[in-house]
Amino acid sequence: MTAERSTDDRPAGGTLVKRHRLSTRLWHWTNVVTVATLFTSGLGIFNAHPRLYWGHFGANADTPWLELSRFPGWITLPGSYSLAMSRHWHLTFALIFAFAILFYMLWSLVNRHVSRDLAFRREELSPGHIWADIKDHARLRFPTGAAALRYNILQKASYVGVIFVLIPGLILSGLTMSPGMNAAWPWLVDLFGGRQSARSIHFILAFATVGFFLVHILMVVLAGPFNEIRSMVTGWYRLPKERGQ
Repeated sequence: MTAERSTDDRPAGGTLVKRHRLSTRLWHWTNVVTVATLFTSGLGIFNAHPRLYWGHFGANADTPWLELSRFPGWITLPGSYSLAMSRHWHLTFALIFAFAILFYMLWSLVNRHVSRDLAFRREELSPGHIWADIKDHARLRFPTGAAALRYNILQKASYVGVIFVLIPGLILSGLTMSPGMNAAWPWLVDLFGGRQSARSIHFILAFATVGFFLVHILMVVLAGPFNEIRSMVTGWYRLPKERGQ
């Protein structure tokens, strides 16, 4: 994971620099707890009826597009089957997750994090540049020196997609499954094509979110876990030395 800002003085590799703001660090660790809780409690809820459908209705007599066995207790919250407790955990942490992402999105717009660090530059969108970044990632050639303080095109695309598409989709599809929200915002049901479609989409997006975090963790391990984790705890990051040094 690269830094949130670039610098004009271009510090050399090996330099200890301030990398992540406090707001980003707090949001990051809040996500660690909330995503883990939401995913495991969500699997507990799914175990009540481990089948998925499209449209407005779905029950035992209907044909699902996906049918799974119940997830084991070691990956669900709580560990033993309890639909009421799984819902309690899920709804509580869903509120924390939703307000945290809302605050982070608004704060990122105010402090220009989005326009300064996540906006795509014209030269980055060229096929040659994108292909070069793909090859660097495939070869595990991580940026060094001052280049490590900038997001590359693949990181920008993934972060923008997660923050502004995937997570809002998770929140809205989750709200669509609530009968109370159906009464207050009936347009949500139409938006997702039915409550069962919303449940299916919610399931898919949840696993996509977990997939993103697993890839992110893998990149942290490959890039150097001590340096990466320190930057997300203290904000300080030691720039990787340039190749050949």
